[in-house]
This record gives sequence, structure tokens and C-alpha cells, in this order.
Amino acid sequence: MAEGRTPMTYDVVIEGKSYRLELEREGDTYRGQLDGTPVRLDAILARPDVISLIVDGKSYEVKRELTPRDLHLWIKGARYAVEVRDPRSLQSRRAGREPAAGPRKLIAPMPGKVVRLLIKEKDRVEAGQGMVVIEAMKMQNELKSPKQGTVQKLCASEGSLVNAGDVLAVVE
Repeated sequence: MAEGRTPMTYDVVIEGKSYRLELEREGDTYRGQLDGTPVRLDAILARPDVISLIVDGKSYEVKRELTPRDLHLWIKGARYAVEVRDPRSLQSRRAGREPAAGPRKLIAPMPGKVVRLLIKEKDRVEAGQGMVVIEAMKMQNELKSPKQGTVQKLCASEGSLVNAGDVLAVVE
């Protein structure tokens, strides 16, 4: 990294594995380090939520799937759970993670078919506990509880088709 310039630093967790990415803008591209290894990036927003990315000369199309609770990236047909933290704002993000008061809805992030219910009404659940499995684009996705509490209402049944934004369950 060039002396005198402050790089943008991000802690990135992909499928549970942590990485540190440091980026510095250099004209229309970025220069940086991924866990201390130099990388050169060129990124163009191809359309909303889709980036055309060139990393050290290799081309990728990266699609972002953002739900109220999770971020996933699709690369070459594979879905990756991702969490990005800017260490400069980590303190404020921690403050925003207080337990939510009142009921919270489990929302379908994409259209698909409910293939399995992992809970029943009145079950106690922990924040992040698997509740419903949806199959979309030939992949099964486990949707997790938005908070600790009791399942007040189950709005989906096994075999039912759901649309993005449908309420699947309510946890209070």
C-alpha cells in the first residue's frame, strides 16, 4: 500500500472464514491486499445488485442477495453467506445489535418451495436457529430465526410455494 494514504479496511467473513481486505483507489481500479497478499481489482456495477469484477486478471460476475438479516453473494452459480465489517464502524454496529423488542417476522428472501419446517408453533427458538428450509434454483436454503423467542405463528407449510417477501413465521 502507498505510504501516506489510508486504505479502506474491511473484515469479511465468507461461509464462516474470516479475511481482511485493504483497498486503495488508484484511478478507475483498486489496489490492495487480501490477508497480506497483493491484489488488483476492477469493478463495474453492471446492473442493480450485480458487479462485473476482475481480480488479478480473472473475470467474475457477482450477484448480491440482501435480506433484512443476511447478505449472500452468488458467484458462478454458488451461493455464499457473507458478512462485511468496516472496523471503523464496528462499535456502532455492535450497539445496533441489541435484542429486538416485540415480534419479528421471518421473511422469504426469494421465491421457492418450502421443503422442511424445522420448528412448530409455540417452540422456543434461539437467534440464528434454523426454522424453515426453502428450495430455490435447485439449492436448499435454511432460513434462521431473526431473534430469540417463541414461534407465535407459522405461516408456511411443507410443500407450499412462497414468493420473495412472504412472511413464513413470526417470533416474539
